[in-house]
Amino acid sequence: MSEAEFGPGSPRRSRAGARLHIVTGKGGTGKTTVATALAMALASRGGRVLLVEVEGRQGVATLLGCPALPYEERELIPLPGGGRVCVLAADAESALLEYLELFYGMRRAGQALNRLGAVDFATTIAPGLRDVLLTGKATEAVRRRVGARRRASDASSAPFHYDAVVMDAPPTGRIGRFLNVNSEVAGLARVGPVRDHADRVMSVIRSPQTRVHFVTLLEEMPAQETLDGIAEIEALGLCVGSVVVNMARPPLLGEDDLVAAANGELDGTELVSGLKAAGLSDADDLAAALSDEVRAHALRVLLERRTRARLTAPGRPVVELPRLEGGVDRSALDGLADTLAEQGMDR
Repeated sequence: MSEAEFGPGSPRRSRAGARLHIVTGKGGTGKTTVATALAMALASRGGRVLLVEVEGRQGVATLLGCPALPYEERELIPLPGGGRVCVLAADAESALLEYLELFYGMRRAGQALNRLGAVDFATTIAPGLRDVLLTGKATEAVRRRVGARRRASDASSAPFHYDAVVMDAPPTGRIGRFLNVNSEVAGLARVGPVRDHADRVMSVIRSPQTRVHFVTLLEEMPAQETLDGIAEIEALGLCVGSVVVNMARPPLLGEDDLVAAANGELDGTELVSGLKAAGLSDADDLAAALSDEVRAHALRVLLERRTRARLTAPGRPVVELPRLEGGVDRSALDGLADTLAEQGMDR
C-alpha cells in the first residue's frame, strides 16, 4: 500500500487493522445498529471514528433519537475513554454539489442546477455516478491527511482526521454493484475527473485496510443472501471481514431435552402433574400447548445450528450479538459495542 493512498505523515497509519469498515446486510437484520455499535467499539480506546450513512434513510439519527442529520460531519457519540464517534449522513445530491465546488469552483452554478432539479436528475439516471459520490465521501475521510483543509467556502476549518471510518452501506443485494465503482462509471467516463475520482475510491476499497462485514440472522434467507454476497465481494477482489450474527438467542433446553423435544419425545406427564398441582383445571390442554411451544423452540434451535455451520464453514470469523428485549437505547448500544470489542472487531 502506497503512502499516497492514506496520506503521508499520519501517526495512525501504522496501526494494525482496518481503516475502512463497510457494513452490509439484508434488510431487517439490524445493519445500522451493528454499524453504529462497531463505530463505538472502534472508538472505545480513545480514538475518533466517522460513521457514514449513505442510504438517505436517516437511520442513525432515528437510532440515536436525534433530529435528522445535515450533510456535515457531526460529533454525536462521546465515549468514556475520550473516544468520539462523528456521524455523516451523506446524500448524492449534496455530494455532487460539493464535488462541483471542489473540482470546478461551480458553487453558484451547482446551486442553480439543484434548484432546477438537474442534480437529482443526473444522479437518478446515472446510478454509477451516485455510488461513486457516496463511496467517495467515506474513502476521502480514510485518505485524509492530518491537518488537511477543505477547498471550500470556509477554508479555515480543517476536517477531522479519523482513526477509522465505518460505512453503513446498502443491503447485500446491491453491495457488489455499489462498491465496484470503476465498473459502474465505465460507461460514464473513461478519462477525466470523474474517472480519476473513481480510481481513487477503488484504491481505498481494494486496499488491505478495508473490510466488508456482513450482518445476518440465523435464518435461511438472510444467511443465503450473506453467503451470496460474500462470494460476490470475493470475486471482486475485496477483503471480507466478519459475519455478524445479530439477535442470537440462547437455547432454553439442555442437549438431551433439546433433541427429545425436536423429535416429539418429551414426557409431558410431569408437566401435567405440575400444572394440576398449581390448581389449573385445564392442565391437559395447557400442557399440550406448552409442549408444542417447546418443540417449536427445539426445532428452531437445531435449524439455527445448521445455519451457523453454513456461515462458519469457510473458516471466516463469525461474531454473535444477543437479541435485545425492549429496543435499542444508548445503554444497549454500549453493550453491543463491548461485545464486538470482546470478539475482536475493534481492530
